[in-house]
Amino acid sequence: MIYLEYSFTIKPIQPATDILIAELGEVGFESFVETETGLLAYIQETDWKASILKDVSALYHPNFKIDWSHKKIQQQNWNAEWEKNFQPIKVGEKCMVRAPFHPPEQVEYDIVIEPKMSFGTGHHETTHMMLQHILDTDFVGKAVLDMGCGTGVLAILAKMKGAVSVDAIDVDEWCYLNAKENVERNDCEDIQVFQGDKSLLCGKKYDVILANINRNTLLEDIPAYAECLNTGGILFLSGFYLEDLNAISSKCADRGLEFEKKLEKNNWVSAKYVN
Repeated sequence: MIYLEYSFTIKPIQPATDILIAELGEVGFESFVETETGLLAYIQETDWKASILKDVSALYHPNFKIDWSHKKIQQQNWNAEWEKNFQPIKVGEKCMVRAPFHPPEQVEYDIVIEPKMSFGTGHHETTHMMLQHILDTDFVGKAVLDMGCGTGVLAILAKMKGAVSVDAIDVDEWCYLNAKENVERNDCEDIQVFQGDKSLLCGKKYDVILANINRNTLLEDIPAYAECLNTGGILFLSGFYLEDLNAISSKCADRGLEFEKKLEKNNWVSAKYVN
């Protein structure tokens, strides 16, 4: 399998890098490695076209200076690339997210993630905030949905905190397979992992829904989340910026979901809504 590697030099690094990753993901780029000067982004040659960057607005934003070049490469050992860059993280004093090659520490929730190229290691602000929300919430006996599960890290922590059932869904095949591996690695085999989208939610009911995706997908899917959220249930959303919060909250309010609180980190937001 042949890939194209795009090398971006970015000034200032943030928030331009996060915005660029989000936009590149929407046009078909499937993996990213952040560097000291910017970003490496990868897309399969079969998904590439000459105009691929035409609608990536971050590249032309007046407050960012982004230069880029690209080259064709053969498939790499992606795990080896991750191992060079993936460091363990702690969320508060109770939770650690680490790779199998990191030594364990004495924490209540020790989560081992082989990230491959799936999103959700805890390093990104949105994942970190969602983990914070889970740590602050009672999951004992709850039925939980992790929508857009990526590595499955949110589903795994929810299960560790006592959820009685957990569904993890992602539209991407790589994420689906990676999540299945990670739930087994953390002895959470009873987490049900599915490949698909909101159409899988028909007839389902949950006490807690976790969705760390992106603004546009959330706005489209919130009605489906509201439909399958039990009375008194909780919806945690992330993957969007502070300036998008009003639009997200308005869509939730239209479906009877009340905004309760938010976390903020580097202009990213994770919000809690109750049914």
